[in-house]
Amino acid sequence: MTVLDDSLLGDARALTALDTGGVLRAAATAGAQVRSAAQGALEAGVADLEGTRPRALVLLRRPGSSASAAGMLAALLGPSCPVPVVLTDSVPVWIGPLDVVVAHTADGADVELADSVARAVGRGAEMVLSAPAEGPVASAGAGRARLVEPRIPVPPGLDLPRALTVGIVTAAVLGLLGGLEPHLEPLADVLDAEAERNQPGHEPFMNPAKSLALRLAEHTPLIWGTDPLATAVASQAATALVTHAGVVSFASDVAQAATATGLLRALESGGERDIFHDPFDDPAGPQAPPVRLVLLGTGEEDPGTLALRHMGRDRAPADVLHPVDEVARGVRHAGLLRACLLASRFDAASVYLGLATRTIAPA
Repeated sequence: MTVLDDSLLGDARALTALDTGGVLRAAATAGAQVRSAAQGALEAGVADLEGTRPRALVLLRRPGSSASAAGMLAALLGPSCPVPVVLTDSVPVWIGPLDVVVAHTADGADVELADSVARAVGRGAEMVLSAPAEGPVASAGAGRARLVEPRIPVPPGLDLPRALTVGIVTAAVLGLLGGLEPHLEPLADVLDAEAERNQPGHEPFMNPAKSLALRLAEHTPLIWGTDPLATAVASQAATALVTHAGVVSFASDVAQAATATGLLRALESGGERDIFHDPFDDPAGPQAPPVRLVLLGTGEEDPGTLALRHMGRDRAPADVLHPVDEVARGVRHAGLLRACLLASRFDAASVYLGLATRTIAPA
C-alpha cells in the first residue's frame, strides 16, 4: 500500500516541484477543453446534423476516456431519449445511412477503431470523430467523418471533458437534449469555477479536491451513485483513481451495491485502523486498506435519502458528494453540470493523491 505524505497537499511549492509533467495544470483545463471541443465540433460540421432524427445513436467505447464519456452521455440521455442509444466497442454490422456514430480516442493508431470508422462511413452512416489528425483513425474517415481534433494537449486520462463535449454537442444538435445550446458555455463556466477552487495554492479545507484526496487516502473507496448519471460518474472516478493514484476502488449503483453483503458488513464494522498503527511493523503482515463509502448524486434529491431506501436504517456513515451549493437546485441541465463537476473533482483529487504518494512519476 502506498503511504500518503499529507504535508505535501498543504505545500503549493512542493506540489509544483513534484509535478514536472504539468498534470495539475492539465487537470485544470476542463473548462477550456469544453470550449475548444465545442467550437471544434461546430467547425467540423456537426451542426449540419440539425433536424436529423437518426434510427440509432451509436456511442463507441474505446480505451481511455472514451468509455466513461459514452457511459455518462448514455445516462444523461436516459430511457426517455426518442431514439435508441447503443453503447458498443465496435460499429455493429447493421450500421447504415440512417444512423449517427460518435467516437473518441486519444490514440490515433487504434486499428480497431479505424476499422469501425471505415465500416461506418462505408455504410453511409454519419460519423462524428474526436481524434488526432494523424494516424489510421483519422485516415479511415478522411473526407467523410466529421473530425474534431484536440486543441489542448493533456496527459493520458485527462481528456474526458473533450470526449464528453463532442458527444454532448452531437446529441444537442440532434435535438436529443432539450434546449441545450451546443456552445456549452454554462458547462465550461462551472468547470472553470471548480478548477479555481481546486488550485494548488488553496489549503485542503478550502480545496474540495485536496479534501477528497485526504479522505480517500489509504482506503479502499466504495463510490456509489444514487442516480444513473451519478453511477456513470462513479465509474469514471474509479478509473481516475487507478490511473493517476494507483488506488483500486469499487464503483456501483447504490441499489446493486446494497446486495453486496460482504461489503456492507465491512462498512458496518467501521474498518478504520488505530491512528497509531504502524503499517511497517505489523506481525500479522499487510492488511487491506479499510473501506470508505462515498455517495454521489447529480439529481435534486439528497443522495443520503436515496441510499437509505436501499440500505435500510442502519446505513453506514458515508461521504456525500452532491454539489448543490455549486449548481443550485432548479438550474437548467443541473444534472449534466453536477456530473461534469464531480468528474473534474475526482480527476483533480486523483492527481493530488498520485503526487502525494509519489505514484505519478516525474516527467
